[in-house]
Amino acid sequence: MTMTLYSGPLSMFGAKAEIALREKAMPFDLVLVPFDMQRLYEPKHPEVGRINPKRQVPVLVDGAVEIFDSTQIFEYLEHLQPHPPLWPASPAERARARLIEHLSDEVYFPPVIRLMGLQDRPEDPMAVAARDAARAACHRFEQLIGGGDYLAGAYSYADIAFFMAQLFGERMGARLEPDTPRLMAWRQRMGLRHAVRAVVGPMLDYLRGQGRPIPQPFEAITAD
Repeated sequence: MTMTLYSGPLSMFGAKAEIALREKAMPFDLVLVPFDMQRLYEPKHPEVGRINPKRQVPVLVDGAVEIFDSTQIFEYLEHLQPHPPLWPASPAERARARLIEHLSDEVYFPPVIRLMGLQDRPEDPMAVAARDAARAACHRFEQLIGGGDYLAGAYSYADIAFFMAQLFGERMGARLEPDTPRLMAWRQRMGLRHAVRAVVGPMLDYLRGQGRPIPQPFEAITAD
């Protein structure tokens, strides 16, 4: 039975799960729940509301297995199909990758969420503080990547998580600065991956269709 992923056209966390499925070449049906710029995710999809008490995407259904939260979906996919691996093999490297994924979701992204409600007040002290917090997280990632191609050594869920969070950060004004050159090169590298392009391309097309601007670093990404 093919699994089903419930996501949304602008769901960062849903995009994380979809990229992971595509990286592992796992067959799945994609269901995009109702969404528009005015009402957002209303009305809620009945299956999403039934499975997730928070009534949010992503939700993954695989036969009798029904799970939500992008990180939990990562864990399930890794157990279900270990190859290609998206968590590092060694305990230390895996712990590092999980830490980076957590930092992306819980440290970098919350200031981006705050900026979503401050787009008409970019100089508001709350907006300035949010951009500063996001910038501090980026500086930490800049140190973590070191001289490698990816955030935790080999390509991993950590890269998927931060790439999607950073796309939303760029949209909201939390941009990568010239003092993070390793991250800027990493972002360009990520944008060349087929699975990333297959998910991000339609997301950017949706924004264009709504008359919304596309952050310059992502303009060249299209679905292959």
